[in-house]
Amino acid sequence: MEQRLRLDIIPILIFAVTYLAIAIGGVPGFRIDRTGAAVIGAGLMLLSNTLTIDEAWAAIHHETLLLLFGMMIVVANLRLSGFFTVVCEWVVEHAHHPVTLLASIVAVAGFLSAFFVNDTMCIILTPLVLDITTTLRRNPMPYLLGVAMGSNIGSVATITGNPQNMMIGNFSGVGYRAFMAAMTPIALAGLVLCIVAIIVFHRTEFTARERVDVPRRKVRINRMLMYKSLAVSIAMIVCFFLGWGVPRVAMIAGALLPITRRVKPEKVYRQIDWPLLILFSGLFVVLAGIEKTQILHRMGDALPLRNPAILTFASAILSNLVSNVPAVLLFKPFVQQLADPAPVWLLLAKSTTLAGNLTILGSIANLIVVERARTVVKITFWDYARVGIPLTVGTLLLSLILP
Repeated sequence: MEQRLRLDIIPILIFAVTYLAIAIGGVPGFRIDRTGAAVIGAGLMLLSNTLTIDEAWAAIHHETLLLLFGMMIVVANLRLSGFFTVVCEWVVEHAHHPVTLLASIVAVAGFLSAFFVNDTMCIILTPLVLDITTTLRRNPMPYLLGVAMGSNIGSVATITGNPQNMMIGNFSGVGYRAFMAAMTPIALAGLVLCIVAIIVFHRTEFTARERVDVPRRKVRINRMLMYKSLAVSIAMIVCFFLGWGVPRVAMIAGALLPITRRVKPEKVYRQIDWPLLILFSGLFVVLAGIEKTQILHRMGDALPLRNPAILTFASAILSNLVSNVPAVLLFKPFVQQLADPAPVWLLLAKSTTLAGNLTILGSIANLIVVERARTVVKITFWDYARVGIPLTVGTLLLSLILP
């Protein structure tokens, strides 16, 4: 027993230091970010002989990486074609009151994030919202909060909404249609609650009765690329609903789009989030190392995580400490040993995604909005949290109430 404990100490320490580095965003004094921490942790699991090279390779969930990579290529082509900008421009041009403008922004962010990854929507919508609110001489902050919070909530609706849902979709075996049917009610209710919360905490912006007329602007588009990307995207989503394997379909869609004479491939490659793919790979290996110690199984047995309320709020807190992707991986050994894991996976998808609205640090989408807007408006930790905290608590409670 003592021998086993001594052998377990090394992978436990590697795991603890890796997750601590991820929680604080790096290693003080070194130029190591979250991705670097995951890579180093994976390497140390091999160096300590906790895992063999074959075990490390087998630990990487290749279907998740293929799904994420395929979706990145599809989204990159849609973005380069100008499709997202055209849709967003058309919607906000038809909003003629501050409340309808906010509702339009939240709805667009939520709907598009459900199918094409929330981080991308924040990258596209943030400069557009800044441009519109500056032209109209309105306070940009509540509308930017609508972008971040709406994209987080909307992304809960489908497997392709965010990276943690992609992982959960592959781990759980829940089909695309079943996943969407289970998640859509909380996504829709959450978007409504998001609009209400922003209006309540920014009353002065939305009590005005004057008409808002968003000026029509010329949008640069690549029509041929847009038609091709839309055709592939629609076919991909249809195949998802038909029950075809999500990773396989996404990768096939991603493989078809580079067949072109119009777009330089390096433009697409620059849109791929390579560090995120590497982060996933490193975390899979680190988790495989700690799973060999059985400590996570013992912790799962000791804690009352089978209680939906406790699991929801525990995963929400953990998601804000170490980010939602590492949090999902941390719960994976516990969930997999359950007799009926599918409902718990869906609960984790809700809690880890909705928890992203708690603070600025809750999701990458929030940081994208804050960083891209900082030259025009500074969104402080409190500016975000005073809306995000009650909104997150409200949506988490709704996730427990709604079927």
